[in-house]
Amino acid sequence: MIPVGSTLNSDIVQEVQQPSLTWRIDFERGRISGMVDGLDAVKQTVFNIFNTKRFAHLIYSSNFGHEFDYAIGLGPLFMRSEMSRMVKEALSQDDRILSIDDLRIETIGDRALVTCQVVTSLGTFEQRQEVGRIV
Repeated sequence: MIPVGSTLNSDIVQEVQQPSLTWRIDFERGRISGMVDGLDAVKQTVFNIFNTKRFAHLIYSSNFGHEFDYAIGLGPLFMRSEMSRMVKEALSQDDRILSIDDLRIETIGDRALVTCQVVTSLGTFEQRQEVGRIV
């Protein structure tokens, strides 16, 4: 039997942003200490992305983390170019992050200092992170 007169539901579907409530990580004491939400949750996520090697931990999806160690040790110009691409790629995986502005990468031997403005749907903050080859 073939259905007759079927129409698509004309209700408007509204996209709702999910809350960013997550566990607060106390890195100094190495403990979970309550919950964090909003801009502080995004800051913690960006910190975690910069400190997690991509594909190294099964607990994270293959989209989470960075691949900075592949750029470390290249020529300074190529390293800055690759690091810039990698920073944008790593942070663009979070839908709360709208853009990366004022991205600066300073090479210090086999390490790099990444500084940028992270523009999110919840506000803007500056992120400074030293990265290097992770063993």
